[in-house]
Amino acid sequence: MPFCHADKEQSARAPDDVALNNGIKIFYRTYGRGRTKVLLIIGLAGTHDSWGPQIKGLTGTDKPNDDDETVANSVESGGSGGMEVCAFDNRGMGRSSVPVKKSEYTTKTMAKDAIALLNHLGWKQAHVFGHSMGAMIACKLAAMVPDRVLSLALLNVTGGGFECCPKLDRRTLSVAIRFLRAKTPEQRAAVDLDTHYSKEYLEEYMGSSTRRAILYQEYVKGISATGMQTNYGFDGQIHACWTHKMIQKEIEIIRSAGFLVSVIHGRHDIIAQICYARRLAEKLYPVARMIDLHGGHLVSHERREEVNQALIDLIKASQMKISPHEWTNLTQTSSGFLGKGMLFGRKSTERRSNISDTLEKLHIYLLYLFGLLVLAFEYARRLLQSLKPVRVGASLT
Repeated sequence: MPFCHADKEQSARAPDDVALNNGIKIFYRTYGRGRTKVLLIIGLAGTHDSWGPQIKGLTGTDKPNDDDETVANSVESGGSGGMEVCAFDNRGMGRSSVPVKKSEYTTKTMAKDAIALLNHLGWKQAHVFGHSMGAMIACKLAAMVPDRVLSLALLNVTGGGFECCPKLDRRTLSVAIRFLRAKTPEQRAAVDLDTHYSKEYLEEYMGSSTRRAILYQEYVKGISATGMQTNYGFDGQIHACWTHKMIQKEIEIIRSAGFLVSVIHGRHDIIAQICYARRLAEKLYPVARMIDLHGGHLVSHERREEVNQALIDLIKASQMKISPHEWTNLTQTSSGFLGKGMLFGRKSTERRSNISDTLEKLHIYLLYLFGLLVLAFEYARRLLQSLKPVRVGASLT
């Protein structure tokens, strides 16, 4: 099995990096052959297999290169016009190492894992595509080593922290509670479907069965094969999302690095709200393009053809050296810090940011409090039902 030893592949590490990456193994697989290199970074609780539709769409195959038959057949087909894709399991999930300390899970640390994998593969540059938490990691990677990024695609991304909180409504709270209670592959599969896809998509009929029924069986099979994520891995990856933040300096590095960006999002995503993805795209003006599709959090599956075409368009535009102003579909006035006077824009943005941060922290507190109340009510209701005496009908004698 192909593994990358993160500690051995990182050069010029800081002392704290040694401890964070000591003994960490990253499981990965490559697909296809060619000069064009693509690194795929998956999100929270996902494995490399979650990129299946994109792997197939970009390379034309879903068989990994470490498969004996694939290696034998790819020698002649790996011309300069082809594409090689690498997908991997983040630390804390799948076959990769699972550190037990939350401090060993940050998007910056996980970006270093990805950079170590690039070194291991011998890839000097690559197109970097990330989904959800993987998109946060991709942002950190792009800010850390911009010279190694050919293009950047951010699918269903947020800015981390409070932006990871879903909308405060009954449906999302129900999904969150079910997710936390899920202890078996069957329970996890059921809640994952409502988390990943739009209701409309799940209710469509595929022959005599709904797509929900078909996907449910696939999810149970997949989760059973990889195993449920450990508490250490889940808590660690949640910690990475919650502590993620892109500072202005990092945004400026990405904007000025010379590569193009696509921000791709599902309009009906209940996990990562599209307004935050749009906000990030506007901050990255003029190098970013915003693409919103009719889909949920796993828009890469629900609208695979549109997503694959958007990724191919990004690769082609990068190869053709398309200018940012030809690429973007955003306007200068929509950008959070490009308006009447750069200095004034930055100062006003900072003031709005402070007010926004206060309101958003209040929103998080209310969301957390409401969630606790819902849980308390549910447990109290069940307790009362268990204690309630059974009613006996009147005696007939």
